[in-house]
This record gives sequence, C-alpha cells and structure tokens, in this order.
Amino acid sequence: MAKTVLVAVDGSPQSKEALTHALEEHPEAEIVALTVVDPAEAGYSVEGAAPDFPQEWYETAEQEAERVLENAEERASEGGQSITTASAVGRPANAIIEYAEDQDVDHIVLGSHGRTGMSRILLGSVAETVMRRSTVPVTVVR
Repeated sequence: MAKTVLVAVDGSPQSKEALTHALEEHPEAEIVALTVVDPAEAGYSVEGAAPDFPQEWYETAEQEAERVLENAEERASEGGQSITTASAVGRPANAIIEYAEDQDVDHIVLGSHGRTGMSRILLGSVAETVMRRSTVPVTVVR
C-alpha cells in the first residue's frame, strides 16, 4: 500500500477525477496535489532561445495555480480528508517526475486528456512521459 500518493492537478475534469480516484483508492496514504506552472505557455522570445517571462503572465499563472490547489483542498475536505499541496515551475512531466523522486513518492495518479492520433504526436502526452520515466507505479485516470 502506498504511503505517499502524488496527484497531478491542473483544474481539468480529468485531474479532478484523478484526485477523486486517489482519495477513494488510497484513503490511508498522504495525498499530495501538485500543480505545475509551465513557462512554455508564456511563449518564446523572437530569438526563440529563451522563454519570454512577462511578469503579468507569471502572476496570473501563479494565481491560477493557487486556485487549482484550493479547489483540490476543498474536494478533499468535502470527503472528510485532508491533502498536502505543492506547486512547481517547469515542464509538467519533468516537474511531476522530479517531485516524485525528490519527495519519495510511492505512487503517481494523473488524468488523461484522451488525445489520440496526430494531436498526441504534436502536443505530446504528459501522462505517457510520466509513465515511461517514472520509477514508481503510475495510475492514469480517464
């Protein structure tokens, strides 16, 4: 049985299902909800070498991350459970894996966005990358 379960949350219906799944399937574990602020979403400078980090974008992204984590805490408390929350900055798959390794997480739960075909190839898949690179079990919730 997992002692610490990391749940990736981004406010999407899939991540809400992942949190619900983790709370139901791992009631005795410490549940950690992690959200990731992805600088790639801010766009790139004209040179294309480094991300352009407008302060306004970053502040908005941080506020959204706080909102996502507050919603996760509310969902857990509705079921009489409490969770730990955390946020990271970086590429989502990398940040999830690094957090899991650094914090000795026993299990990762994340939602699938259900992309298939060309959109999956072009956009990549956080869930697939985490599954391939994780050293701990991963559950993907549809």
